[in-house]
Amino acid sequence: MFTFSDMKGALVFFAVLLSVLSDVIPEERGFSSGLGCGNKYVNCEQYCEVCEAYPPRTECYATLFKETCYSHFVGGMESLNNTDWCNWNNVKRMYNTFTMCTEEIAECLLIPWPNRMVENEFVNIHSRFFRDCPNEALSDPPPSIVFALVMTPICLIPIMVVLVVLKTKNGDGSS
Repeated sequence: MFTFSDMKGALVFFAVLLSVLSDVIPEERGFSSGLGCGNKYVNCEQYCEVCEAYPPRTECYATLFKETCYSHFVGGMESLNNTDWCNWNNVKRMYNTFTMCTEEIAECLLIPWPNRMVENEFVNIHSRFFRDCPNEALSDPPPSIVFALVMTPICLIPIMVVLVVLKTKNGDGSS
């Protein structure tokens, strides 16, 4: 028996299939939607058509996000050895594609980006794939450096006060 989530997946698959098979440029057909649709990207019309048949838009966005962006990213990451996940050169293309995909769908559906769902998914991705990567966290400098940086302005303040007093004792105030 089919569940509601199976139906969502089928709708997303159908929308992606339509976008691949369609050879008409979206700007040529004109798109009218009561909710509006962004037209900045090529696939906007297909995304909006799917979401008109599958309201509300936020749930549709979540489904398109999972099926179109997230599944491709996870598949690509899982195709790599987990030791390669920490090498930015190995993952930057997939990461950028994933980011652009989430932004494209959100802009097409006129949903703010980034949003809470996207932020949560990025946190989940980082905790799943990048949690064991060494990070170059900033640490405090040695105490001698901290002491020098703190004491320099403290010592300059009395010197500046003495200079101001000497200048004003001169009487003319100019020199």
